[in-house]
Amino acid sequence: MTSPEIYRASVTAPVNIAVIKYWGKRDVALNLPTNSSLSVTLSQADLRTHTTASCSSSFSAPDTLILNSLPQDISSPRVQACITSLRSLRAEIEDGDPSLPKLSTYPLRINSQNNFPTAAGLASSAAGFAAFVRSIANLFELPHSATHLSRIARQGSGSACRSMFGGYVSWQMGHKEDGSDSIAVEIAPVKHWENMRALILVVSNEKKSISSTAGMQATVATSTLFKSRTEQTVPQRMKMMEKAILDKNFQWFAKITMKDSNSFHATCLDTDPPIFYLNDVSRAAIRIVEKINENAREVVAAYTFDAGPNAVIYYLEENKERVVGVFKEVLGDGLKKGHSKWDAVEPRGLEALDEKTRKILREGVADVILTGVGEGPVSVDEHLIDDQGDSI
Repeated sequence: MTSPEIYRASVTAPVNIAVIKYWGKRDVALNLPTNSSLSVTLSQADLRTHTTASCSSSFSAPDTLILNSLPQDISSPRVQACITSLRSLRAEIEDGDPSLPKLSTYPLRINSQNNFPTAAGLASSAAGFAAFVRSIANLFELPHSATHLSRIARQGSGSACRSMFGGYVSWQMGHKEDGSDSIAVEIAPVKHWENMRALILVVSNEKKSISSTAGMQATVATSTLFKSRTEQTVPQRMKMMEKAILDKNFQWFAKITMKDSNSFHATCLDTDPPIFYLNDVSRAAIRIVEKINENAREVVAAYTFDAGPNAVIYYLEENKERVVGVFKEVLGDGLKKGHSKWDAVEPRGLEALDEKTRKILREGVADVILTGVGEGPVSVDEHLIDDQGDSI
């Protein structure tokens, strides 16, 4: 007697970093945002979640998830919403073709690994839920588009819907109560503006003291700046940013990116009690970017910060030495010695930088990541669950 078949599908999914920030929910249960947002998907060569989804009639219930070698509780409404939605789509296909295996009824085993710190302000939940949804969708052989699946990923983590695409991505807030029009769409593919790069200064690998969900709901409830941001500022900037990307206008891209990051953190400070995601190291990075642009006599670098102290600095490949070179001179060779991308950058001094700023950055940055714009989720043959259904 043959053993029941074990079905597997594996994908990698990317991190995305928003240049127009999502902050605030109009419906917590459905993860519906109070404003639209726009992001750059980053290369999976540097930042990714690798996930294998498997199912079999031989597996015992309940569904299980292992993240970075540790068992996870998947009873949360967000995770269950994703699983339920995906199973429903598979069940519809099975109802239409009785010859198909009833994968929707089999217990799931999922194994996931990040190659970057989880919950440290590096958008781990976005990559994680995008990989989670895409891997199960592939396992179930769902024909649905990335935009359709983005509705499901959004229920797990809002920004995960943007990680369902590569390149430059918009999350349209939508207006319907059921959230059916709150979806992600591609603004431009990687190849449209493929020389976009990002330097990430990892200030802290520690889990955030205030989660994004808790922080944004406190802002919605108490910030007086929040209303004007969502109703006026963000809608205007979405149009401007989309045009900047389509025109490949880095000057406008950079200026809007920095202003929106500052606007987002201003609403955090305007929250009661105030939320402090940035620290002295973050502010030192901002000062250095300002000095780099001042010295260049044009805008060649743009900082942005999500809900954490880590700096993401966008620049174009042709300006690598003028941007990354300055940070390498401040941080020194030793921080990332042996890493080919870092080693290839020539240090570039900037006399205008004061020693206090240098010292704060040098002592506060734990790691650097050099990356750039990249593709969306990719199917891979490397599985994290073996053909016996055991995690590798």
